Amino acid sequence: MAKELVEKYGYTQEKAAEKLGTTQPAISQYLASKRGRKGNPNYDEVEPLVKAVAVEVAESVAKTEMTQEEFSDYFCDLCKKLRKAGKMPKERLRIQKN
Repeated sequence: MAKELVEKYGYTQEKAAEKLGTTQPAISQYLASKRGRKGNPNYDEVEPLVKAVAVEVAESVAKTEMTQEEFSDYFCDLCKKLRKAGKMPKERLRIQKN
């Protein structure tokens, strides 16, 4: 998601962080692959789905006004589906809603 916004849509890390409801250092870590993959032994299996969703949602965030809450809800639903299918550990970090 962050990579799409920064590389494809020209967002700064700060602007991507603001849109996604996170911090610039978190965006930097996502771009450096230091976040997002950790702790998921099935990452290679779910990566194509996650990337496809990231491309779709990045476009919605960039071209429309998808709110942080809508973004969070979308990814929470994806994570729930992956957990239910046994593809993501249950103890993954949850996005907090303000």
